[in-house]
Amino acid sequence: MSKNKIGYSLLIVMILVFILSYFAINPIGGKDREGDAGSLISDMTLDEKIGQMLVAGVNGTQMDEPTKNLIQQHKVGGFIFFSDHLKSPEQTVQFLNQLKETNADNPLPLLLSVDEEGGNVTRLPGGLAHFPTNQKIGNANDPDVSYEIGTILGKGLKEYGFNLDFAPVLDVNSNPDNPIIGDRSFSPDPDIVSELGIQTMKGIQSQNILSSIKHFPGHGDTSVDSHLALPVVNKSLQELETLELIPFKRAIDDGADLIMVAHILLPELDDTYPSSLSKAIVTDLLRKRLNYKGVVITDDMTMKAVADNYGMGEAAVQSVKAGSDLILIAHDAPKAVAAMKALKSAVKNGEISEERIDESVKRIINLKQKYNLKDTQTEEVDLTELNQAIKSVNSRISH
Repeated sequence: MSKNKIGYSLLIVMILVFILSYFAINPIGGKDREGDAGSLISDMTLDEKIGQMLVAGVNGTQMDEPTKNLIQQHKVGGFIFFSDHLKSPEQTVQFLNQLKETNADNPLPLLLSVDEEGGNVTRLPGGLAHFPTNQKIGNANDPDVSYEIGTILGKGLKEYGFNLDFAPVLDVNSNPDNPIIGDRSFSPDPDIVSELGIQTMKGIQSQNILSSIKHFPGHGDTSVDSHLALPVVNKSLQELETLELIPFKRAIDDGADLIMVAHILLPELDDTYPSSLSKAIVTDLLRKRLNYKGVVITDDMTMKAVADNYGMGEAAVQSVKAGSDLILIAHDAPKAVAAMKALKSAVKNGEISEERIDESVKRIINLKQKYNLKDTQTEEVDLTELNQAIKSVNSRISH
């Protein structure tokens, strides 16, 4: 072969290697999602960063224009689903797959979340066997059973295509008149709540599903449902530290990386703002005193405890100023859009620094990368093995 032909062949090989390398780094149909959080943030617009801080609600049982707009236009961080949105395993998988496909060109994968606690708070459709209540699990008081239940919860969510469970509940059931916690709590004993809650959390995490412990700093001693009004807990920090805060502190020390903050007014700590909007509670107590480094998400901002007292934009801005990373707006897409617009205005007018936004987005990116989240399409749901596992663990508790 002549030197010219050899040179030509080498040139062709080099071009091919370059093309293959380029598409390995920049895959067709989506942005590169690898790299450290700092480099990803530097490539994101302010709109994209603020979008990542929103977990929004969906409408109906399939993709619609408002939901598509939240993904394509506003680059939201994720969605929450309720029973009304989930009618069958097939429909659920199809709906989530539509969202994932629509999000493929965005910088980061979606958080796809649900309240799947077991007991009476369950969302997954299609004949999944019933989990025992946390109260029943607490009565059995077996950490191995709690870990197993967390594992099955995680497997179930993965089967349907979800990646975030708002569970377990770490509230101590200290008030018999509590209208909202009750048998969702493991026990009136903070030691039992701590041990069983942490094991459930670890079981969920073992399936590469994010677990959000809730409802910080403790909803167990309330006598009002925060869906309907703002509960008030008149306890000092010292009193909270001897009961409500114990499970949260221990879970933080044992690997909690996502915490939901409740809408509760604690006048001894902050007589102006409820906990989800309170710097004294989110930053001073949770981050500084309890040394929590992970992601903070609010409880649903459309609950009346907040919605009756604040505009949605005002609440979102105050919550971010307080130290929250993710703002949960579980219903009504225009409310999520209003919150994002308010946050952008707050950055533009200097009320919130862009560095403060970057802090939250960095935590969110790190969490999504830690769990290696991807917008991968889900196949058909198979409940046979899950139902056998649930029945097996139920029989262990009954005995």
